Amino acid sequence: MTPLARKIAEQIRADGPIGLDRYWNVALFDREHGYYSAREPFGRSGDFITAPDVSQMFGELIGAWIAAAWREHGSPSPFLLAEIGPGRGTLMADILRTLRSVAPGCLKAAKVRLVETSDRLAVEQMAALDRFDLPIRRVRRIGDLEREPLLLVANELFDALAIRQFVFDGETWRERRVSVADSGRFEFVLCEARPELPGEIAATLPHPPMAGAVLELSPTRETLAATIAQRLAEDGGAGLFIDYGHAATGFGDTLQAIHGHAFADPLDRPGEADLTSHVDFERVAAPFRHAGLAVSSTVPQGDVLLALGLLERAGTLGSGRDEAGREEIRAAVARLAGKDEKDMGILFKVLSASSRPLSLPPFGPAGGD
Repeated sequence: MTPLARKIAEQIRADGPIGLDRYWNVALFDREHGYYSAREPFGRSGDFITAPDVSQMFGELIGAWIAAAWREHGSPSPFLLAEIGPGRGTLMADILRTLRSVAPGCLKAAKVRLVETSDRLAVEQMAALDRFDLPIRRVRRIGDLEREPLLLVANELFDALAIRQFVFDGETWRERRVSVADSGRFEFVLCEARPELPGEIAATLPHPPMAGAVLELSPTRETLAATIAQRLAEDGGAGLFIDYGHAATGFGDTLQAIHGHAFADPLDRPGEADLTSHVDFERVAAPFRHAGLAVSSTVPQGDVLLALGLLERAGTLGSGRDEAGREEIRAAVARLAGKDEKDMGILFKVLSASSRPLSLPPFGPAGGD
């Protein structure tokens, strides 16, 4: 048993079975042994590859979106250009490089902020961005940002935030929790839950639950969305949120663990695998609507990237390369915007919220309000 597994087991023996959200937060964010504190999750040498790792085109198109959103918000100067959960800094580096090339006025007005809880990742991010010689600062939470107009990007952020799971037993909803089996291994158990909490949400779905139905809720995701919504409503600006998930609330168990680019047991060796689940964009969008912001439809990533000019950018990049280089670019386009149900272009969704309506995707050609 790993040191982190022993720590979790001791908590369970002291307090009884713990919620999936509590297990999740310790497994990913424990300061000493948590996955994001102690491991390198990103890239081919890590456990998963994100869109910025697939191709520079992803970050370039997001940079173009930032420049256009800045202009549609009246070109505020100064403004905050922030990324929440910046990974290794790859996406922000591509954004800044694009702004330096196509929108120097936007870059000049920007105060770059990285919202990051991991000290280890923060060091890596600052090293990746050092070459830009800009006033870049790291903060730990949204509340630490200055009160300026805000343009914010979050790629694969909400999926890293903890969920709770409830199972319908045919009569009521019971929470799925984590316990320790007689063998010493972690196991899921069902405990009593407040049936009115998931029941109230389930009642809004198009069909009643069958016995065994799983409903996933994430108060943490909704709280973060509400915090961002308040800042955008009070200070002005827009947010672009990219994650894999579903546009409407529904039943289903989407919890998964990733280790070495393959699926793993979520309860096996906590701290050594990434935990994730599909983002419920309907519930993430609700706080933005409640704050009175303009909120886009939830649109597949591929549609948004194509509307932003992915094919045109790929053609420009490929024009000076040999056939092998052009094939690499074609493969990246397929990975980012493919239409098969397992491709990033379909699996990943894009949502935007803004203090004023925007003509940009996913508001514009790729979607609508």
